[in-house]
Amino acid sequence: MPDNHQRFDPETFVRNAYAIAERKDLEGFRSLFAAGGVFIDESVKITYNGTGPKGWDYPVRNYGTAFADMHRELYDFWTVGNTVFVRLALQGTHTGPLETPFGIMPPTGKRMDAPCADIWELENGKIKKFDCYPSGSVILTQLGVIENLEAAVSH
Repeated sequence: MPDNHQRFDPETFVRNAYAIAERKDLEGFRSLFAAGGVFIDESVKITYNGTGPKGWDYPVRNYGTAFADMHRELYDFWTVGNTVFVRLALQGTHTGPLETPFGIMPPTGKRMDAPCADIWELENGKIKKFDCYPSGSVILTQLGVIENLEAAVSH
C-alpha cells in the first residue's frame, strides 16, 4: 500500500522560504517561524523574533526596500537532519534607503553581489533558528561605503 503521508523535506522547505522572500511575501515569511523562533543577522549580531516592527520579516522588508530587485542566488545546499546549510549570493541594485544599526544609508545606485551563508535549524516543520552570515564588508565595499571610510576614522 502506498504511503499517503509525505515526509518533511528540509531542503524543499528552505527553498520555499527563499521563494517567499523573493516575492516579498512578509506574512508568508513570518508564518514559517515556530513560536520562539529567531532570525539572526550574524554580520551585525542582531536577533529578530516575533511579529513586531523588528520581527522575523524585518530583514526581508528592509533589503526589499533598499534593493527593489533583490535576489538570492542559491548555489549549494547541504542537509544534516533538520538543519540546512546554504551557500548563496545576495544580489541587487541599491535604489532605496537601507536601515543599518549605524543609521540609514541613502541609495547609492550601485549593485551588490555579495557572498552569504545561511544555516536553517528546523523543528516540527517550522524555523527554529535562522542564522544569516552575509559578507558585510563585501556589501559595504560594493556600495561604495568602504572607499569613504577615511571620513569615519581619525588620523
